[in-house]
Amino acid sequence: MDMDRRPLIAGNWKMHTTVQEAQQLASALVLAVAKVAGRDVMIAPPYTALAAVGKILSGTGVMLGGQNVHWEEKGAFTGEISAAMLKDVGCVMAIVGHSERRHVFGETDFMINRRITGALQFGLVPVLCIGETLEQREAGQTLKVLEDQVRAGLDGLEAADGSRLVVAYEPVWAIGTGKTATEDQA
Repeated sequence: MDMDRRPLIAGNWKMHTTVQEAQQLASALVLAVAKVAGRDVMIAPPYTALAAVGKILSGTGVMLGGQNVHWEEKGAFTGEISAAMLKDVGCVMAIVGHSERRHVFGETDFMINRRITGALQFGLVPVLCIGETLEQREAGQTLKVLEDQVRAGLDGLEAADGSRLVVAYEPVWAIGTGKTATEDQA
């Protein structure tokens, strides 16, 4: 395992910003992080803004990511987006298994594993999101939940694939609540 990996600062814009707003925000972000050293930076704007933001990020060192990715190269998958489509607009990463995809949209560990496998197969870096709910944390299940999510997400992958993906810990109980995980919790 590569212990010299650079930390990743990632911003998932979710369902916020019009194309124009996204361009303005991306331009401001590029200026703001120009002197950030020792960190990788990735943003994942809404799909409608990917192409426009990709042009702004080109050559800046700020990476473009998709908020999700389908495991198939193409097909009749309404509302989904393929790795080829993401790469075409400049994406190098794709968020997979975000808690909202798991809890709101019912994505299963099996689907998340397929998304990771598809992203890797088609040359994107998957960002596997893991995290526990408040109820799971209070029940002392945090480590079991996280281990289960990692094992299921990475099922069938080779050890060498570890250098081609990112695991991101974001406790569900901290999303939109104003609460944050302490350094020790993370």
